[in-house]
Amino acid sequence: MRICRVLGTVVATAKHPTYLGHKVLVVQPLDEQGERQGSSFLAVDVVQAGVGDLVLVMSEGNGVRQILKQQILPIRSLIVGIVDQVEVPGGATAGSKPEGARRASRSASR
Repeated sequence: MRICRVLGTVVATAKHPTYLGHKVLVVQPLDEQGERQGSSFLAVDVVQAGVGDLVLVMSEGNGVRQILKQQILPIRSLIVGIVDQVEVPGGATAGSKPEGARRASRSASR
């Protein structure tokens, strides 16, 4: 699993039926200091994350299949949690955006 920051949303009018009812987000992996690490990628959201949220992303096919309860899926990465705070001993801490901002972005996306 990886800790990532949500950068944006993806809108697709034509997509695989598995994606129906699921939001797809662009996420950026972060290191333990909260700095960008590597390239951004797409992840399916099942926890109602929003732009700016710090999230936990599972990128393991078997786990994704178990969570979505399907044997064959064209989904590799799944957002499985919204992270409130990350503490690294002797290092920096990283947190999600403020609760009020997260609620506002969720209600706007509904």
